[in-house]
Amino acid sequence: MNNITDIHYGPLPADSPYVKPFRFHYTQNGKQKSWDLLKVHDSVSIVIFNVTRKKLVFVKQFRPAVYHGIISGDGVEPGSIDMKKYPPELAVTMELCAGIIDKPISTIEIAREEVLEECGYDIPVERIEEIIRYRSGVGTSGAEQTLFYAEVTDEDKIATAGGGVDDEIIDVVEYDLEEARKLTDKGTVITSPPSFLFGLLWFLTNRAPKN
Repeated sequence: MNNITDIHYGPLPADSPYVKPFRFHYTQNGKQKSWDLLKVHDSVSIVIFNVTRKKLVFVKQFRPAVYHGIISGDGVEPGSIDMKKYPPELAVTMELCAGIIDKPISTIEIAREEVLEECGYDIPVERIEEIIRYRSGVGTSGAEQTLFYAEVTDEDKIATAGGGVDDEIIDVVEYDLEEARKLTDKGTVITSPPSFLFGLLWFLTNRAPKN
């Protein structure tokens, strides 16, 4: 996953299928204002709990945005990156299984596909429960994300599935309940998005086995 080289930046193509920047103009209380925004896809995320082994199923992957955030925060530019000081592992995030809504099917069908493609569990939509919808990136995109919950078993696992599709490189990891709880301890520094922590806390509060 982390054999990453030749890092450089370039202008965003106008035909990017993922990100479209624009300026939003409006008048508020008689004063003209503007705000720079990004049009991105809405998405789904899924809290997955393997009931056979009582473990939560997460994914890990290298995130260029996180790597850029780390090095740019230190004033480092491409071409002068000390890969020993800034190894790619710094930007490997732990996340919920998730994906963008980029096809004309229901959000729950998107969630089912992501569970199979990323984590390798083949389950019907009847075993996936919609939990809540909320807005992410409220300062830049305001995209909607839908959180789902799914319980899986070892029998649902497809040996040839998981790890992503096309050029995705995704590692599937499992945490028992005690390990998962430690991720929310005071003072913890974790390379994960807020949606991961929200989904984890929702599970620990509402669905985690009591024994």
